[in-house]
Amino acid sequence: MIPDPPQHQGPACTVQLDETMTVPPAIDAARVAEASPDDGGGMPREAPLAMPVQDLSHWDMGQGHRPARPGRDPWPARILVFGGALALTAFGGWQMVETVSVSGNPTALQLVLVVLFCLTFSWIALAFTSAVLGFGMLLRRPRPMSAPTALTTRTAVLMPVYNEATARTFAGVEAMREAVEATGLGDHFDWYVLSDSTQPDAWIAEERAFLELRGRLGHDARLYYRHRAKNHHRKAGNIGDFVTRWGGHYEHMLVLDADSLMSGSAIVALASAMEADPDAGIIQTLPLIINRNTLFARLQQFAARIYGPVIAAGLSAWSGRDGNYWGHNAIIRTRAFAESCGLPDLPGKPPFGGHILSHDFVEAALIRRSGWAVYMLHRLPGSYEESPPSLIDVAVRDRRWAQGNLQHARVIGAAGLHPATRQHFATGIAGYLASPLWLMQLVVGILLVLQTATERPDYFGGAGFSPVFPRFDPVRALQLFGLTMAVLLAPKVLGLILALLDAPVRRACGGAGRLILSSLVEILLSALVAPVAMVIQSGSVIGILLGRDTGWNPQRRDDGSIPLRDIVRRHRWHTVLGLVAGIAAFAIATSLFLWMSPTILGLVLAIPISWASGQLTLGLALKRRMLLATPEEASPPEIALRAAALATRNAARGYDDTDSLVAIHADPALAHAHGRMLPKGQRRPRGAIDADQTLAAAKICEAETVAEAQLWLSQKERMALLHDRALVDRLVRLETSQA
Repeated sequence: MIPDPPQHQGPACTVQLDETMTVPPAIDAARVAEASPDDGGGMPREAPLAMPVQDLSHWDMGQGHRPARPGRDPWPARILVFGGALALTAFGGWQMVETVSVSGNPTALQLVLVVLFCLTFSWIALAFTSAVLGFGMLLRRPRPMSAPTALTTRTAVLMPVYNEATARTFAGVEAMREAVEATGLGDHFDWYVLSDSTQPDAWIAEERAFLELRGRLGHDARLYYRHRAKNHHRKAGNIGDFVTRWGGHYEHMLVLDADSLMSGSAIVALASAMEADPDAGIIQTLPLIINRNTLFARLQQFAARIYGPVIAAGLSAWSGRDGNYWGHNAIIRTRAFAESCGLPDLPGKPPFGGHILSHDFVEAALIRRSGWAVYMLHRLPGSYEESPPSLIDVAVRDRRWAQGNLQHARVIGAAGLHPATRQHFATGIAGYLASPLWLMQLVVGILLVLQTATERPDYFGGAGFSPVFPRFDPVRALQLFGLTMAVLLAPKVLGLILALLDAPVRRACGGAGRLILSSLVEILLSALVAPVAMVIQSGSVIGILLGRDTGWNPQRRDDGSIPLRDIVRRHRWHTVLGLVAGIAAFAIATSLFLWMSPTILGLVLAIPISWASGQLTLGLALKRRMLLATPEEASPPEIALRAAALATRNAARGYDDTDSLVAIHADPALAHAHGRMLPKGQRRPRGAIDADQTLAAAKICEAETVAEAQLWLSQKERMALLHDRALVDRLVRLETSQA
């Protein structure tokens, strides 16, 4: 019998593993091995949990968790929110019918306008009634929560990363770990960086940062790192891989994003809340946006801080224990997650088939289906995140979110879901359908005005022999416009009122005058951005409906502008659309031009608006004048200050600026530790040739210097090389430069 060929076999060159490498004290390989005897340098011994794939078409009501203390559904809040939104929509729809029926029976096109108005108005009506409920909740000042003094369970804090800035990621992990240790309860938390990075430089930077940090903290740091060779199912697969392999060690897991920061007291409070509530499956926090300085990011930061609490409080009130999950800054009961949240692949191809993109909503739905509570501690302080720096960056992220939410149309009818869960899905879907519906309503309005301006009167369509013109009641139309604006802006006004009533918040935002002026600036700039965002989102939805998959690009988080040529390329058609719409509207009727002027202006100025959105200078100019200011700017959270200091230190060490091949070649100790962290026992099937690995082997064996390896190896080939211990050893043996 012919034996299997060795796993790594290429051109004749030295690819034997070097077992004599020495490791300097900075990495401390002995401690790494002691802490992780099974998986080399990165992870503890495995403690698997079964995570069965869930059946969306069938659910047995007898299975799942039986609550020890069944909670009551918040029916009064739900009646107020949904009943109020329905009544408000009915009133608005009736007013619209009266507006278009001034000449008699409405035309078919006018009826289409009424339907579109009701659909779009119901969306803002629901936000209005939810905000009113949240406003009432926040007017009641609760007693401050006492800090936990003891814990009995263990929690894994998970930081999934995907081609992120390593200096900042590990600064956040280190800062949060220090903060939790300072509470005296640090022994109850282990820290994991779970990498799905597909860029070799990012991968090696993460390993360098991890090894350096754990070398300083020692073998009892309870800090671990794992890199997946294939980012199967993306973040959901990343978390699922942890749960199925190491989840048995922990009662809870606290899931973060790469830009997440949480204070030590907030992390401990979440663990304590889980211990106190045996029926809780997921407890979500309300993250505040911090550290933002570009114009657009400061708009988001101000809006989230001043208006966000009102919306979140309303959502929390009517959701009760049937809430939602936003994928980060939340604590999860590990075994409940494993038993309930194995996500199936949806039938068909993307964008509606394949793996579930917006996994967090579905995970909340499935864990709630299994009888576990999902709710939000919206008043818990100390939970933070960041946001994209420009309009284009938001559009890139929003395209992925749009696909994920529209994909939920395949999940909303799943068996056994709670009605509130279905409402969360419906709200998410409607949020992305709203933009094309608004655009359709605008187009129908233009057609109606054009019809009014060009059609001859119908002398026989009405009662008797009076001429009938397809026209509107101008007084009712103005009243309806006022009602729509009031409903649309009310959540912002309610948030502003609460901020004005809160003396510390008011002073931190520069006083009442600056706070009011900041709100006006936010409303004005948001109104200019809204038409561009509407068209972009409409294009995304149409593209998804036509079958275009968005993929998954890493999110740009740093402040900074986008080259003007890219901005012009992205927005040139928006400008053309605005010019054409403006000229056409003015030619049809001056009143139509005036009615459309906000939309026209936003589209015509799309390029300068998008350019300005990413500008640090504009954002910082407003910051100096204390406009769009937030309390977290006036008094930055300690966790944010510490993370920023550590990020500066890490950046000076060049984690994100060093070529991966150069880093491995220059430090045999790093190469040795890297090899120990690679998964063991994986062999390719006979005859299944990995082209990237084969080419990497050929090129690294022919290369004489690391410079040649850098020049010859593609990104995929570099990843293949870094997954191969023998090829890494060959890389280390290369000359630095030719003699």
